[in-house]
Amino acid sequence: MSTVRSEKEAIVAEIRGKIESASAVIITEYRGLTVQNLAALRGQLRGLGTEYRVYKNTMCRFAAREAGIEGLDDLFVGPTAIAFVDGDLAASAKTLKDFAKTNPLLVLRGGAVSNKVVSAEYIQVLADLPSREAMLSQFAGLLLALPRNMAYGLKALIDQKEAA
Repeated sequence: MSTVRSEKEAIVAEIRGKIESASAVIITEYRGLTVQNLAALRGQLRGLGTEYRVYKNTMCRFAAREAGIEGLDDLFVGPTAIAFVDGDLAASAKTLKDFAKTNPLLVLRGGAVSNKVVSAEYIQVLADLPSREAMLSQFAGLLLALPRNMAYGLKALIDQKEAA
């Protein structure tokens, strides 16, 4: 009996470690998805630095509490899988949201970001953000445009002064 208990404690410790080392966790329901669907989703998420795993709900509840996150218990009901995000959170959320569009059996339930519980709606908003790379390129474009626009403005001002 103690062997079973120690195995369960090891699994809870494993989950807690994954929660603590992840920048975010996204909890989903996968009821009715095929093994092939889940494997495809895992592959997409793995490329983003996100691990997608299925654990027993009871162990997830214990692990979340041990990790200091209260309020996730209601999300661990039925067939549940957790995305442990260790990369671009917006990209992982977008991948899950896009997958759910083509596979409506995948349901985003919510999760935790920086140990704060977030709703499914919050995850949806994150999914709609541009990727980190897109935001960086937009910012770089803005930085490049500022001196150029300033130079055009100065040139127009000089031309206006010369014309007067």
